[in-house]
Amino acid sequence: MTLQEQPHTPLSTNVEIEDAAIRFVIEQERLAGRTARDTRHQGAVADVESGDRIIEVKAAGTTSRGFKVCLEPNQYEAVKAHPDRFWLYLVENVRQGDPSKFRLLRFGGFRLTAPISKTKERRYFSLPVPVAVYDEVVAESGATGG
Repeated sequence: MTLQEQPHTPLSTNVEIEDAAIRFVIEQERLAGRTARDTRHQGAVADVESGDRIIEVKAAGTTSRGFKVCLEPNQYEAVKAHPDRFWLYLVENVRQGDPSKFRLLRFGGFRLTAPISKTKERRYFSLPVPVAVYDEVVAESGATGG
């Protein structure tokens, strides 16, 4: 049964939202011809490995427009060490539960590394996702968000 064939009920917990986003990313990577696997809870730097991509997945119940993304120190270092391999995938509109209505925004390359100079260290790194960059990625992803 594909994600689109499964029954859809609103998701209420952060764990449900995160799990749904991870499943969605793995499916989207499969559709792109890459073999992805969930690397959470395995000591990996990010949530998913797909081909040569290291993917940190951030899930939003609705939108992440204008939000700052929190990176763990090891993720911040991985972006700097592997700028061509590290990706940030924002999965939006997850709370409603229907994967066909999720939006996937992929930030890699300069769209991920450029804002690194504006991060603010706390106990994590807060990566700005500027509204203009967000809007560009949305426009490029098309109506389906892929």
